[in-house]
Parts: sequence; C-alpha cells; structure tokens
Amino acid sequence: MKKNKLLKKVIIVAFLIYFVYTIIMQQRTLNSYAAQKSECNKEIEVAQEKNEELQKMKDNVNSDEYIEQIAREKLGMYYPNERVYIDVEN
Repeated sequence: MKKNKLLKKVIIVAFLIYFVYTIIMQQRTLNSYAAQKSECNKEIEVAQEKNEELQKMKDNVNSDEYIEQIAREKLGMYYPNERVYIDVEN
C-alpha cells in the first residue's frame, strides 16, 4: 500500500517536472520566434522603402529633366548655344 502511494507521488512529481520543463522550453522557442519575426518585419520595411525609391526612379527615368541631367553630368553634353565655364583654380 505504501509502495503504491510512494510510486504515485514519484510519478506525479516526475510529471510536474516534465511539465514545467516543457513550458520553459516552449517559452524560449516562442521568444526566439518573436525575435525572428521582429527582424523580418524590419527587413520588410527596408525592402519596401527601397522598392518605393526604385519605383520613383523608374517613373523619373523617362522624364526630359532626368535625361537632360544625365546627358550633362555623365556624358558632358550641352545645348549648342550654351556657354560652359570651367573653373581651373580647383
């Protein structure tokens, strides 16, 4: 009779220890997932901002102002009647 009671108590204590251990491990896993979610959300925000920037650039590429700017800055092109002054001191 006493062996049965002792066995039941040992089983209950073992179950409680297992239960507490499982809860602690699940909480650690949940915390890890929450951190990963936060990091992924930040990456998504950065990607969305970059996407918006690229979309603006895409919309601007075919504009006359952009073409003129690139022709002047990158290709050194100017209008035929335009005077270009070059600062030789710098």
